[in-house]
Amino acid sequence: MKVNGQIKKPSYKLKEGEIVEVDLPEKPQEATVQPEEIELKVLYEDRDIVVIDKPGDMIVHPVPSKLSGTLVNALLHHCEDLQGVGGKLRPGIVHRLDKETSGVIVVAKNDFAHQSLSKQFKDRKVKKTYILLVKGRVKSDEGVIDLPLARHPVLRIKMAVVETGKEAITEYRVLKRFDDVATLVLAFPKTGRTHQIRVHMKSLGHPIMGDKIYGKPKEDEIFGIKRQMLHALKLGFFHPRTGKWMEFVSPLPEDFKEAIRRIHEYVRERS
Repeated sequence: MKVNGQIKKPSYKLKEGEIVEVDLPEKPQEATVQPEEIELKVLYEDRDIVVIDKPGDMIVHPVPSKLSGTLVNALLHHCEDLQGVGGKLRPGIVHRLDKETSGVIVVAKNDFAHQSLSKQFKDRKVKKTYILLVKGRVKSDEGVIDLPLARHPVLRIKMAVVETGKEAITEYRVLKRFDDVATLVLAFPKTGRTHQIRVHMKSLGHPIMGDKIYGKPKEDEIFGIKRQMLHALKLGFFHPRTGKWMEFVSPLPEDFKEAIRRIHEYVRERS
């Protein structure tokens, strides 16, 4: 960037009347996604859908700044008929999990399945069950969090409870309390807003352990926690072609079980 003919840093504050010169590329390059031979844990597959047990360190679909190493790259190698379904960067994707969220995700292999699953998600016919570890002792055995969500007005990478935001509803049930250190919770989101469970639990004063955006992950490292402890445990939906109700379960990953074990030992030794 040049200001009045002189090169300036991006942080330079413009003054009234100054002339700014910026060089623009002739033509932006179109983002393309290539198949990659990445190991996938397939829970189910037929000609219409594939159900994957996603690890907790994988982005679901590419973004312009990261076009490789994603679930979509792996799926393009695994499935020959995903191209063109759902868009160039999101072929087959009808819902998503955050990078650090592990568990069950369903992908459409053709337009017919994509339309059917998308409608089921929109009409709230899909049954989603998550398991999570949150900080502190959740007092109520169960509850419903009904708080609207929208993009944070200042920190755009975050979502926030905003009165004018979109409707967001999460039901939850406590499975086990580890004294005042942590609580193991089941969550049943009735809507599918970005970061919904993470923001809703934060609103209760119990952020998900290991959450780098809404929690204090450094405090959780003593339990070996390196990612957010949020796992898509179960997913239920009607098969796009047969109409049969199907449910898929992803076992707790080893890092999640290890975190529970270490928290349990910490509480026991402290008492």
